[in-house]
Amino acid sequence: MSRRAATAGIGFRYLRNRDWFDGFCLSTLRVINQEKMMTDSTPGSTAPAIPARRRFLVQALGAAGYCSLSMALPVCAADIMVANVTGLYSVSVARTAQPASTSEVANLVRTWPGRIAAGGGRYSMGGQVALQGGLHLDMRTMNRLVWFRPEEAVVRVQAGMRWRELQDLIDPHQLAVKTMQSYSNFTVGGSVSVNAHGRYVGHGPICHTVRALQIVLADGSIVEAGPHHNRPLFAAAIGGYGALGIITEVELELDRNVRIERVVQDVPLAQYVDFFKTRVEFDRANILHNADLLPPEFDAPVAVTWRRTGKALTQAQRLIPKDLSYQTEKNAIWAATEMPGGEWLQAKVIRPNLLKPSIVKWLNHEASRDAAELEPRTRVLSTYALQEYFIPVRHFSRFVQCMRTILRKHEVEALNVSIRHSPADTLTLLPWAKEDVFCFVLYYKQRTHAQARAEVGCWTRELIDLALNNEGRYYLPYQLHATERQFSRAYPEAEQLRTLKDKLDPAGKFSNELWRKYL
Repeated sequence: MSRRAATAGIGFRYLRNRDWFDGFCLSTLRVINQEKMMTDSTPGSTAPAIPARRRFLVQALGAAGYCSLSMALPVCAADIMVANVTGLYSVSVARTAQPASTSEVANLVRTWPGRIAAGGGRYSMGGQVALQGGLHLDMRTMNRLVWFRPEEAVVRVQAGMRWRELQDLIDPHQLAVKTMQSYSNFTVGGSVSVNAHGRYVGHGPICHTVRALQIVLADGSIVEAGPHHNRPLFAAAIGGYGALGIITEVELELDRNVRIERVVQDVPLAQYVDFFKTRVEFDRANILHNADLLPPEFDAPVAVTWRRTGKALTQAQRLIPKDLSYQTEKNAIWAATEMPGGEWLQAKVIRPNLLKPSIVKWLNHEASRDAAELEPRTRVLSTYALQEYFIPVRHFSRFVQCMRTILRKHEVEALNVSIRHSPADTLTLLPWAKEDVFCFVLYYKQRTHAQARAEVGCWTRELIDLALNNEGRYYLPYQLHATERQFSRAYPEAEQLRTLKDKLDPAGKFSNELWRKYL
């Protein structure tokens, strides 16, 4: 019997009372935090009753199965925790700083005696934005426009600007971002640091749209790098996860904002590669494309293509409004993962209804989606995470078949696997696409306790081995489950990164949990 089936009866019985239970547990955690603040803020306070009461409440929650003791126990007052979107693998740092300018970053780099890591939206999931005991630079305050040349479709921004903020600036000029993730919450500098990509047909990773970078090096110097100037540094900084310096400004190519129409097609799995090559890849009217594989079989791609069109708009808004509640989307995620028959509900009811309407909108509207629509109602018991694998086109069928086997064997609670395509990356030092690849983005739910984390690590390493055995690679912004051997096999170019780092950062000033493990 599967874990989903075994817990279905319990889940159904407390479904009606779950909102009350969530509220009780979250309120209890607030009491814990408030009491901690009172204790910490009272000079000389010993107050044994408060810690005892707090310990009792935590133990009560743990006994109820709502959280593990290790997760619920508050950190020491001296600790500063840098979290990420999943709530897993937070990093305890010595200090955080919010610089507003490149000169402030340079001064912090020169004066801080220890190691430094930088972060933006904190959507990386394994400590890529912080290092234990180090200085964390929160770049989100560096979100200003440097200059904008709409007639040339080029813009330069501070690295902490979010894509949504950039869209506000360029949309009135009928311009759009050329390449970005599917959601607009990420910072520009963060996207460059992970060499992000999206659903854009033929564009590949973001490196192909970056014209120049401003970077602060380990000695505090401020340098410019681009495809034709300081090329080695430029190639290592994009997709380099802050190993060599702090990116403070990014210069980008832009594209035209156009009207797009959504076309949804069911494609047999065995025919998908031919479908993409003949119907999607070389048709210049196709702007965005992905295909979703749904549980439990992962064998029936639903292709979603956004095509350039001259038809009348069905969605008049140019950008999605900010700060929407997304209650419907959150309820749909809950139902798909917690309700008995949730997989059937997603495949037969939720997804078809989401994709059924004929829609014509602006590209900027589709590109301004908010990741809040993916946010669960709570991340205390369980959380949602991503993984991604890049597989050469010739190995598509074999990878999909074996991936399905692994996901089903381990009863992975996957909401979907989204398939995209990318041409080869010939620019960056650590490319995830050495040739044309299909990108498999796995969106899944996992429990937060230690045993669940270990289980996720087990099947993640199986998927990494599967990718490697099919001449592919895995993506680095996620949980750090790969072994050092797997990392070295996936990214043999890391040796060149080490050589360049020894030259530019011999003392190892720049690091994070990713590079502490693998570099």
